[in-house]
Amino acid sequence: MPGNANREANPAQPKEYQIRLKGQLDEQWTDWFGGLTVALTEDGDTLLTGPLADQAALHGLLRKVRDLGIPLVSINEIHHHPLSEGVTP
Repeated sequence: MPGNANREANPAQPKEYQIRLKGQLDEQWTDWFGGLTVALTEDGDTLLTGPLADQAALHGLLRKVRDLGIPLVSINEIHHHPLSEGVTP
């Protein structure tokens, strides 16, 4: 895939993640979670979304979640696929 080739060619580029937590945290946690966006879902979960520099940063964030005792629901890497000019989806 072209998007993956670019990411593999530049591993220093931060990857964007969406982390779902069980329960609701309010926006005051944004700074504590390194500036990630904190959003509440209709089903009562919290989404943390944003770029993380590397795997060490991801593990550090997961350590914070563990230390708070918040159940982790899922972790997903967000892939952005830029459209090429002249190509219609």
